Amino acid sequence: MFDASALIIALTVFVLAIFIGYEVITKVPPTLHTPLMSGSNAISGIVIVGALLVAGQADGITGQILGAIAVGLAMINVVGGFMVTDRMLKMFRRSGEGR
Repeated sequence: MFDASALIIALTVFVLAIFIGYEVITKVPPTLHTPLMSGSNAISGIVIVGALLVAGQADGITGQILGAIAVGLAMINVVGGFMVTDRMLKMFRRSGEGR
Protein backbone atom coordinates (compact mmCIF):
# COMPACT_ATOMS: atom_id res chain seq x y z
CA MET A 1 0.00 0.00 0.00
CA PHE A 2 2.66 2.58 1.02
CA ASP A 3 6.02 2.21 -0.70
CA ALA A 4 8.61 4.46 0.94
CA SER A 5 11.29 3.78 -1.68
CA ALA A 6 8.99 4.90 -4.51
CA LEU A 7 8.21 8.09 -2.59
CA ILE A 8 11.90 8.82 -2.05
CA ILE A 9 12.65 8.26 -5.74
CA ALA A 10 9.75 10.52 -6.77
CA LEU A 11 10.89 13.27 -4.40
CA THR A 12 14.48 12.97 -5.64
CA VAL A 13 13.37 13.33 -9.26
CA PHE A 14 11.18 16.30 -8.31
CA VAL A 15 14.01 18.13 -6.50
CA LEU A 16 16.46 17.45 -9.34
CA ALA A 17 13.91 18.73 -11.87
CA ILE A 18 13.59 21.95 -9.86
CA PHE A 19 17.35 22.54 -9.85
CA ILE A 20 17.80 21.65 -13.53
CA GLY A 21 14.80 23.79 -14.54
CA TYR A 22 16.14 26.77 -12.62
CA GLU A 23 19.58 26.44 -14.18
CA VAL A 24 18.16 26.12 -17.69
CA ILE A 25 15.77 29.06 -17.37
CA THR A 26 18.36 31.43 -15.90
CA LYS A 27 20.68 30.76 -18.85
CA VAL A 28 18.11 31.74 -21.52
CA PRO A 29 19.08 34.99 -23.31
CA PRO A 30 16.38 37.70 -23.53
CA THR A 31 16.01 37.24 -27.30
CA LEU A 32 14.70 33.71 -26.76
CA HIS A 33 12.06 34.53 -24.13
CA THR A 34 9.21 34.86 -26.66
CA PRO A 35 9.84 31.52 -28.42
CA LEU A 36 10.35 29.84 -25.05
CA MET A 37 7.03 31.20 -23.82
CA SER A 38 5.27 29.93 -26.94
CA GLY A 39 6.78 26.50 -26.40
CA SER A 40 5.71 26.41 -22.76
CA ASN A 41 2.19 27.37 -23.83
CA ALA A 42 2.13 24.36 -26.14
CA ILE A 43 3.18 22.18 -23.21
CA SER A 44 0.34 23.67 -21.15
CA GLY A 45 -2.01 22.60 -23.93
CA ILE A 46 -0.84 19.04 -23.36
CA VAL A 47 -1.47 19.51 -19.63
CA ILE A 48 -5.06 20.50 -20.47
CA VAL A 49 -5.58 17.23 -22.34
CA GLY A 50 -4.14 15.26 -19.41
CA ALA A 51 -6.27 17.14 -16.90
CA LEU A 52 -9.38 16.46 -18.98
CA LEU A 53 -8.54 12.75 -19.01
CA VAL A 54 -7.99 12.69 -15.24
CA ALA A 55 -11.20 14.60 -14.54
CA GLY A 56 -13.17 12.31 -16.86
CA GLN A 57 -11.85 9.06 -15.40
CA ALA A 58 -11.91 10.07 -11.73
CA ASP A 59 -13.99 7.81 -9.50
CA GLY A 60 -14.80 10.24 -6.72
CA ILE A 61 -15.88 13.83 -6.54
CA THR A 62 -12.46 14.87 -5.20
CA GLY A 63 -10.70 13.69 -8.36
CA GLN A 64 -13.25 15.42 -10.54
CA ILE A 65 -12.87 18.69 -8.64
CA LEU A 66 -9.06 18.53 -8.77
CA GLY A 67 -9.22 17.71 -12.49
CA ALA A 68 -11.54 20.65 -13.13
CA ILE A 69 -9.22 22.97 -11.19
CA ALA A 70 -6.25 21.68 -13.22
CA VAL A 71 -8.11 22.34 -16.48
CA GLY A 72 -9.02 25.86 -15.36
CA LEU A 73 -5.50 26.77 -14.27
CA ALA A 74 -3.94 25.34 -17.43
CA MET A 75 -6.43 27.29 -19.57
CA ILE A 76 -5.55 30.52 -17.76
CA ASN A 77 -1.86 29.79 -18.36
CA VAL A 78 -2.34 29.08 -22.07
CA VAL A 79 -4.56 32.09 -22.79
CA GLY A 80 -2.47 34.49 -20.72
CA GLY A 81 0.77 33.20 -22.20
CA PHE A 82 -0.40 33.61 -25.78
CA MET A 83 -1.69 37.10 -24.99
CA VAL A 84 1.70 38.10 -23.59
CA THR A 85 3.49 36.50 -26.55
CA ASP A 86 1.25 38.37 -29.00
CA ARG A 87 1.88 41.65 -27.19
CA MET A 88 5.65 41.07 -27.26
CA LEU A 89 5.58 40.26 -30.96
CA LYS A 90 3.62 43.46 -31.67
CA MET A 91 6.52 45.43 -30.25
CA PHE A 92 8.72 44.22 -33.12
CA ARG A 93 6.30 45.21 -35.91
CA ARG A 94 6.82 48.34 -37.91
CA SER A 95 4.21 51.05 -37.47
CA GLY A 96 2.56 50.40 -40.88
CA GLU A 97 2.33 46.60 -40.58
CA GLY A 98 -0.75 44.63 -39.62
CA ARG A 99 -3.07 45.56 -36.80
